[in-house]
Amino acid sequence: MDALLTNKIEKLHLADIKRHIFLCCDQTVPKCCDYEKGLRSWEYLKRRLKELNLTDRGGIYRSKVNCLRVCTSGPIAVVYPEGVWYHSCREDVLERIIQEHLIGGQPVKDYVLIQHSQEKA
Repeated sequence: MDALLTNKIEKLHLADIKRHIFLCCDQTVPKCCDYEKGLRSWEYLKRRLKELNLTDRGGIYRSKVNCLRVCTSGPIAVVYPEGVWYHSCREDVLERIIQEHLIGGQPVKDYVLIQHSQEKA
């Protein structure tokens, strides 16, 4: 592995990531929710994760995605490694996802679209 890649891995603290939340919020053609609503959710998620010291070495990674292809009841989010998909990810819902799932490890059943089993087949 080259030094540039190694430095990037260290800078992003990739080895410390426990959970990764993807938020559909910057659509080229908004379908699941209003474009501004999606971006407000993204800004809230970024701000709260930083305020709670969950970014960097805090173990939570976030990614803004163009589309998760559900295209209704958005913003849509998915949290890995559990593979839990959420709908209606407004600020209040994101706060619950942050507190209950990202920190507490328990999916927020009120907003789950689908939850994949963690059991190996």
